[in-house]
Amino acid sequence: MKAVVLRQHGTLDTLEYVTDFPDPVICDDHVIIRVHATSFNYHDVFTVRGMPGIKVPFPMIIGLDLAGEIIEVGNGVSGWKVGDRVLVNPLNKKKGLMGEMMHGGLAERCLVAAEQLIRMPDQVSYADAASLPVAYGTAHRMMITHNTIKKGDKVLVLGASGGVGTGCVLLAKMLGAEVIACASSADKIQRLSDMGADHVINYKETDFSKWAVEKFGKPQRRNYEGGVDVVINFTGGDTWAPSLKCVKRGGKILVCGATAGYDPKEDLRYVWSFEIQIIGSNSFYDDNLSALMDLIQIGKLKPVIDVALPLERAAEGLKLIENREVFGKVIITP
Repeated sequence: MKAVVLRQHGTLDTLEYVTDFPDPVICDDHVIIRVHATSFNYHDVFTVRGMPGIKVPFPMIIGLDLAGEIIEVGNGVSGWKVGDRVLVNPLNKKKGLMGEMMHGGLAERCLVAAEQLIRMPDQVSYADAASLPVAYGTAHRMMITHNTIKKGDKVLVLGASGGVGTGCVLLAKMLGAEVIACASSADKIQRLSDMGADHVINYKETDFSKWAVEKFGKPQRRNYEGGVDVVINFTGGDTWAPSLKCVKRGGKILVCGATAGYDPKEDLRYVWSFEIQIIGSNSFYDDNLSALMDLIQIGKLKPVIDVALPLERAAEGLKLIENREVFGKVIITP
């Protein structure tokens, strides 16, 4: 079958498009799906480069997020049949992540444990479903499962133009928040405005923290005036300390990643002086993904897809992610 294969860690140039990779073989408690769509996440870049403590079994077909149609059902599988449309939760509880510890979505066919399958509603496309797990699932759990945002909150989203970021913007608007979206180019800023962000900031030209203080007032220690209610910060690095300075007393910083650095400069005085709540959120679960597909089904949510590419151009799509040149999700259609 056609597939994109990683045989050793390195740059994205190490990814190899092949037409003769062995087809998956059915086994008990598993199904084989014909992959109709898969989407990239920055985690895929990390997988190619190599991550400390993660030993990838080579050769590996990368790609965490995938959706497709069941074409073969193994012994012991109940409730599923050939022809069912499914989204795959990329986390296998016994082995780890798809595309990292077992073959993922960048192939025509994929072997998947039945317990990882989530039924797709009729009106949800494969591309929309494949956009969801890592990016939108993470955003949904962070914002809705943990009940961190309420109507009227001023919510500042860093990295708003990527997969998680666009998901956060859409969900925050759906919850009735006033959204401040931060991105790195005029084009991304315009597109965030077009999709409903109330305020947009080019963080390469404007200090987002100072902007928030000038717009909403300096946070006060003795009352609850000034600042924003919530900062969504999954970048870390140099953005962490400025985030602390623009959150109102009793406000929240939501954290689900650290793409710009996990060990930032810290100033604990802000945490206690302004009673800031730092709330971590890890991963996503089937209920998050099902809820998101229900929102798509009823027309309340439409995932943001930047580009859809064929399998042979997958490395090109992942390069867009690595260079942060993407707005929303990159979809690959094997």
